Amino acid sequence: MTRRRSSIVCVASALIAWLAVSATGRADPYPAAVLRALDKVTARTSTLQVTVGDVVHFGRIAIAVRTCDKRPPEEPPESAAFLEISEAGAEGREERLFTGWMFASSPGLSAMEHPIYDVWVLDCVSTADSAASSASGGRSP
Repeated sequence: MTRRRSSIVCVASALIAWLAVSATGRADPYPAAVLRALDKVTARTSTLQVTVGDVVHFGRIAIAVRTCDKRPPEEPPESAAFLEISEAGAEGREERLFTGWMFASSPGLSAMEHPIYDVWVLDCVSTADSAASSASGGRSP
């Protein structure tokens, strides 16, 4: 019961945050999301660029990006992606770990809870060059 209540509170918080973001400005859809994934056991991190509609694998999890929205430059910065994250389970079954919006500016607001893996949104991009810039924090090498 406590886990269910926690999930409901998380979903409600994410919905309120998304409504607040939407109310102050419009967000434009982008064709790809830049994500950061962490394996807590090995301390391995990866920056992943995932095209909307595609699935990428990191360790035992599969991350599907359903949409990625970003505010225009004249608005306060915010990127948000709707993700579906599953883990390979016993006998080839997949267990759904997370479904919902993740926000680049507030990764803890709607986070996936998992003992081994963390995933968060960095940015929404339109090209591979933009992903490299986004992953480095907008700095050129």
